[in-house]
Amino acid sequence: MNTTPEHNERMAKMTFASVYPHYVTKVEKKGRTVEELHEVIEWLTGFNENDIERFMENKATFKAFFDAAKLNPNAPLITGMICGYRIEELKNPLTKKVRYLDKLVDELAKGRKMEKILRKTV
Repeated sequence: MNTTPEHNERMAKMTFASVYPHYVTKVEKKGRTVEELHEVIEWLTGFNENDIERFMENKATFKAFFDAAKLNPNAPLITGMICGYRIEELKNPLTKKVRYLDKLVDELAKGRKMEKILRKTV
């Protein structure tokens, strides 16, 4: 299943600040911490806690958020299904990056060990 141009456009215009509270709720509900969430975000994007706050205050879109990110070189190791899409088959680069983040948050909430979430090459 691939995304539509409308879906990709909606992802680009969505603000990080509108989604972040849902990430927090999801991980805290499952006994994980905001600090762990920030560790995951920093691993993927290079953004520290201050950067995350700034993106939320500025109501940055996901496009602006990921345009500024230094994506982890191991991000392509993030595979599998999220929100009905197989990540490795997504063609739109921005949509793929957003789904990378969604997948990492999902794994954190599911109790996966941090060393497994933060993929390393063998």
